[in-house]
Amino acid sequence: MNISEKLLAIQTELNVPKKRRNNFGNYNYRSAEDILEGVKPLTMKYKLSLKVSDTIKEKGGRLYIESTAKLIDCDSVDMQIESKAQAVIDFNMKGQADPQKTGSASSYAKKYALGNLFLIDDTQDSDASNTHGVKVLEVLKDKTEKFDKALNYIKEGGSLNSIMDKYKMSKVVEKKLQEAIDNRKVITK
Repeated sequence: MNISEKLLAIQTELNVPKKRRNNFGNYNYRSAEDILEGVKPLTMKYKLSLKVSDTIKEKGGRLYIESTAKLIDCDSVDMQIESKAQAVIDFNMKGQADPQKTGSASSYAKKYALGNLFLIDDTQDSDASNTHGVKVLEVLKDKTEKFDKALNYIKEGGSLNSIMDKYKMSKVVEKKLQEAIDNRKVITK
């Protein structure tokens, strides 16, 4: 069995029920720890190692956690599959100290990196719409209606930082928006 077949087997066998309850929001949810608890016996069964790591990154003056869930084939350690997820650290959120805010973003990013790797669907999960105070950014992609709106916003005098507060984006998309700002400055001179 190669690593892709092993991952497919785990994705098929893994069941992680939502055994945690948020009484304030009135919904059930699963955590990264629940996913890890469910997947550990399967990684042993299929001779895979799972490594989860976090990196603090910055874009547009905003700090965020990027969590990577990496599956490594113990029979051939150079064979690896990984998934990443990001969550912005909201230092303006009330009621938590900065380490708690960072930890919340880390937990959220880990949960989604693991969920992406193992195809755990949260679309029917109330937790999918409750960010627990962690700001999760939508990805702004080139050649989409939202990109066109952002580009028009820039052309009409809007700021790139305002867009980056709302969206994650590739360097290519960021460069195109910056070029629109630069063109705007040339036209107004």
